[in-house]
Amino acid sequence: MSTELRAVALGGGHGLQATLSALRQITSDVTAVVTVADDGGSSGRLRRELGMLPPGDLRKALAALSDGDPDGKLWSTVFEHRFGGSGALAGHAVGNLVLAGLLEVLGDPVQVLDHACRLLGVRGRVLPMSTEPLDMSADVVGLDSDPGAVRTIRGQVAIASTPGRVKQVRLQANGGGRPAACPEAVEAVLSADLVLLGPGSWFTSVLPHLLVPELHEALVRTSARRFVVLNLVPQPGETAGFSPEQHLDVLSQHAPRLRVDAVLADADSVPTPDRLRAAAAELGASTLLEEIAAPAVPGRHDPQALAACLRAALERRTDRWR
Repeated sequence: MSTELRAVALGGGHGLQATLSALRQITSDVTAVVTVADDGGSSGRLRRELGMLPPGDLRKALAALSDGDPDGKLWSTVFEHRFGGSGALAGHAVGNLVLAGLLEVLGDPVQVLDHACRLLGVRGRVLPMSTEPLDMSADVVGLDSDPGAVRTIRGQVAIASTPGRVKQVRLQANGGGRPAACPEAVEAVLSADLVLLGPGSWFTSVLPHLLVPELHEALVRTSARRFVVLNLVPQPGETAGFSPEQHLDVLSQHAPRLRVDAVLADADSVPTPDRLRAAAAELGASTLLEEIAAPAVPGRHDPQALAACLRAALERRTDRWR
């Protein structure tokens, strides 16, 4: 596979880390476009106290793309290290604090991330989907005695952990305005050869990219091949009880104009392949089923197996399609 392939992965958290780890085995030109709506943990604390972008998912993407040389490994380990104890620093990841300090000095989140990339020896680039922190809200059913009653809940953590069923999510800038895309992220999507959506928390890490109008339009217009990588298991709260094809139905509901070239899924995680193929076809996509789960880590993708699956999809090896 040519190292000149320009790949963009959109998401957040551990799902994006798996995608980035797989992509770096295929090409060195990888851009991560990361969600910035987190309001929990260390990220939420820094966001509330400093008014900054929540740094946690950005930090994870930096660590996933850091180089394998000793310096890169050391800085990646340091960035991921969390302070213990019970003081003011307890629970904060070192990388979150470094990014906060860089932001206070430089002021521009894109510059901050570019400097952090150089520090960690990152192969590629990490960008926020917006340069301002965003807020999420969702319509949820199943929280009242009337199972059809719709309740609005607010905040990424609340949505991710709701015991109800999420029907729709929305994204707002501070004060409720229209979310603005990071221009560099839009340009990366438009100039890419390959764009990946998923895996990850479907409503709070994957779909948010489609709720930023300029980024949504770039995903619709790009000439890149668009792949969707499905989760291995439904996530408690967000997608409890969802079948693989329901993930695609939700994607289509939030982005009806989006066309997809391929849907990649773990063969053992798809109980009804024909239904998944039919749902993928509604998006214009073919379906590739492979064993891409990490054998020792339940619920996580194996980066090497995912990389092989991506190569097969890119090469359109028809013997692998089912």
